[in-house]
Amino acid sequence: MSRIAVVVFNLGGPDGPAAVQPFLFNLFNDPAIIGLPGPLRWLLAKVISSRRAPVAQEIYRELGGGSPLLPNTEAQATALQAALNDGSNDDGADEFQVFIAMRYWHPRAAQTAKKVAAYSPDQVLLVPLYPQFSTTTSASSLKEWQKCAKAAGLKAPSRTLCCYPQEPGFVVATATGLRQALRELGQEPPPRVLFSAHGLPKKIVEKGDPYQWQVEQSVAAVVKAMGEVNLDWEVCYQSRVGPLEWIGPSTDAEIERAGREGKPVIVVPIAFVSEHSETLVELDIEYRELAEKAGVPRYLRVPTVSCDADFIDGLAGQIRRVKDSDRKVCSESGGRLCPARWSGCPQAPDTAG
Repeated sequence: MSRIAVVVFNLGGPDGPAAVQPFLFNLFNDPAIIGLPGPLRWLLAKVISSRRAPVAQEIYRELGGGSPLLPNTEAQATALQAALNDGSNDDGADEFQVFIAMRYWHPRAAQTAKKVAAYSPDQVLLVPLYPQFSTTTSASSLKEWQKCAKAAGLKAPSRTLCCYPQEPGFVVATATGLRQALRELGQEPPPRVLFSAHGLPKKIVEKGDPYQWQVEQSVAAVVKAMGEVNLDWEVCYQSRVGPLEWIGPSTDAEIERAGREGKPVIVVPIAFVSEHSETLVELDIEYRELAEKAGVPRYLRVPTVSCDADFIDGLAGQIRRVKDSDRKVCSESGGRLCPARWSGCPQAPDTAG
């Protein structure tokens, strides 16, 4: 029997009002977010986090003072561990233990790496809870993990599930939520379905980040699974901040367009698998208010896949596939990080065009 440590990565979020500013500092001090030299990035992160903290505290006040992301991720980790250990009583079956590492707030990678080292695993599997790969999310978390794992003296070999934009369980769970929303609308005018993902500055995508391409692959898979001939849908991006030009169209602009056309709106979070401020506040409160002002006759938001059995079982299957792979699944090849060219990416055989 092998002992397998599965480390799931997520963004993290402040657990109370006092944590908001240091959380924001950790975010903006990440070189994957702000690419300035260290001292300048540190200074800018201090300025930005100080200025944004009061606004962010108001956002988290809507959620009881802190982010629900950790409890949601803990529930996912528990469900994933149960799925992975299904049948673990069989002789010779692997034992899976799931750990959580957050990028910008506790539990951080350094803390989790020590726990994993104490577990003494035979193998470590690294699983970002981001279906679509980006240098600003998955790559940033994995880079921090490698440094912290080395410092913790973790010697076990590791493999990484880099991305799963078209994973069938994720697609089925998302399509199921969308079908429920369509049924709820009933005989109302046909809605506009907005597949909303967190945005990125254009310059990051132009440097070769595959995130936008993978988001589009996720949406294409969900639309195909829906089988709706006349489904009116659009891919759009939310959470834009700062003066840089971001990829689009923006979710708020698409909501306003639907209002001008008198269409109901169904928003599907396509890049978030857990509930947090971008879904519970930005989508549920701020964009709902925008929809009402814009004349949208009805506004519905599909929940994230969270602990949906299809998603959890599908992710467990991907993890087992990574465990049994005889090659390094995630590797930095340099240049453009496009999975269609990335031989290590498990999506490449199916999505390369």
